Order: sequence, then C-alpha cells, then structure tokens
Amino acid sequence: MSKRYLYPLKFDTIFKEKIWGGTKINDVLGKDFSPLKNCGETWEISGVPGNLSKVSDGVLKGSTLPELIEEFKEDLVGKKVYEAFGNEFPLLVKFIDAAQDLSIQVHPDDKLARERHNSLGKSEMWYVFQADEGAKLISGFNRETSREEYLQYLNSGKLTELLNEEEVQAGDCFYLPAGRVHTIGKGLLLAEIQQSSDVTYRIYDFDRTDDDGNKRELHTEQALDALDYHAYSEYKTNYKRGLNEVVPLVKSQYFQTNLLEFTTGIIREHFDQDSFIIYTCLEGSANLTSEGQTTKICMGEAVLLPRKFKSVHIKANSGFKMLETFMP
Repeated sequence: MSKRYLYPLKFDTIFKEKIWGGTKINDVLGKDFSPLKNCGETWEISGVPGNLSKVSDGVLKGSTLPELIEEFKEDLVGKKVYEAFGNEFPLLVKFIDAAQDLSIQVHPDDKLARERHNSLGKSEMWYVFQADEGAKLISGFNRETSREEYLQYLNSGKLTELLNEEEVQAGDCFYLPAGRVHTIGKGLLLAEIQQSSDVTYRIYDFDRTDDDGNKRELHTEQALDALDYHAYSEYKTNYKRGLNEVVPLVKSQYFQTNLLEFTTGIIREHFDQDSFIIYTCLEGSANLTSEGQTTKICMGEAVLLPRKFKSVHIKANSGFKMLETFMP
C-alpha cells in the first residue's frame, strides 16, 4: 500500500441540477455536467454530510474530507480549526449558474442553525464571475423594516418593494452575513465561499412549479426569527482592483478571502495563519508548488493547500485570477 501523505488537494466536482440552473458551468467553465439537464451549482470543496468531496488524484484519491481530517488532523486544517470543528470541514466552495432567478431566501446564524438543525449557520460571499447585460441580484432591505411590516408586504405580494436590488457586473463582490435576505438574479455566474451548511429558508419562489407541477416548499415561519430587518448603507464590497498584488475582499469571523490577479507569479507565505488555504481559480491557470509538491489549477477549479505547507509558489502559465480563502 502506498504511503499516505499530504499534498495540494483537488477534488471531484459534485454537480447539482436545479430548477433555475443553466449551461454556463459547461459553456463558460468547461465542466461537463452530463447526464444532468442543467447545472445550477457545482460543489468544489464540501464537507457537508451526503455531499462529501473526494480527492481526485494522488495517493489520497477517493478519500473524503472528514476521513482526511481524521487522519491528518491539524496538519491538514490547522490546530485552531481542528480544536473548533473536529472532523467537520468548516467551509464550502461552489460555482453557481443562475439561468433564472433563485428564490428569495435567508440563512440562519450559528445559534439558530445549531438549535434547529444541529448545523453551522450560513454566512457567505459571492464573487461575480460573469454577468449578462442588466443582470441583478438582491441583498438586504432597502430601508429599515420590522417583522410586522415585512409580513404585511410578504402576504400582500409586495415583498420586492422592501428589498435592495443591485445591478451587477463581473468582478463585483458581496458579503452576505447570516440573516440577510437575498437572491441571485438570472444571468449570473458566481463563485461562492460559505460556511459549511446547506440550511436555506425559502421565503418566496415566484410561484414556480417543477416538472410535476409542484411548487417548492416555503419556510415562512422559520425565516421570521432568522431575518435581519435592518437596512445598511452599503451591500456591495468596495475594493480597489490591483494587478500583481494581493487585494483583500472579505474579512469576517468565519473566513477571509483575498483576490489574486497576477500576470507572472507570487510566493505566498502563510506562517502566521493557523489554517488551510483554498485557492479558487476564476481565470487562466497556474502551478501551485509547495515543498516540492506541484499541482496545476485551472479556471473553474479549487485546490486545498494543507496547513502543514507554510508557503506556496504560485507560478502563472498565462496569467491567473484566483480567490484565496482561509480561516481567520
């Protein structure tokens, strides 16, 4: 039996057909989702029960994330992360293709999700990979409201009048803490980084039906205690795009994400971070080399760099754009 050791890890993609899914996962990202009719989401790195990522190559091929954490512990995820989460992997990385609007929805925070579902909450970020002309999304309320007023608008079919709508384009970034009402509009292809949770409260689904004529379940009551009814001055993440530099995007208690857009290459040192690193490739390709181990990453792929690798040389093949995510 081959000796098992850690290296920069890639995983088999998990493809998800959705009522609102499209074909950009194949058309833009080049990922074949057949025999599905469409693909609304790909789960690139997941520790969610029932949807466990499996290593796609090398001596660890076929091993799931929880199995790897149990075997390698803090060498894989970091001491602090292992003490907090055990064999649970704390993040989930996706690509999302919305050919139609997603439902208007909200996610519970850690406290509510633990009480109701024995799950983590779900705070997340979106990086807009590609946007059709005029594409929009919803993030938050457009003014201060209350539980009572919200219900009044919901029950009278006027909920969208309370919601903050944003026209978006490629490169836009949004952080959505648990409790923020939201939806992804049609024509958007996103990269999503989120807490490891699949708990969603669907508020309104535009009266859609599936192939059998059935409407999807709504979670009106569950959503009431989960919603943040406040309005905020800014919902879009303001950042200054920079070539050949590390640009911070999101800094939250759940994860931090930087944008790396390079024409050459960079050596990233992570001595101070007691965490794994996830690289999610948005454009181009690169070779990730650490301690003599090299893995190629291409557009539409994600690589998990174990904590034991304190630095990584990212060498561009033809330039690249990547998200770099780690635990704070």
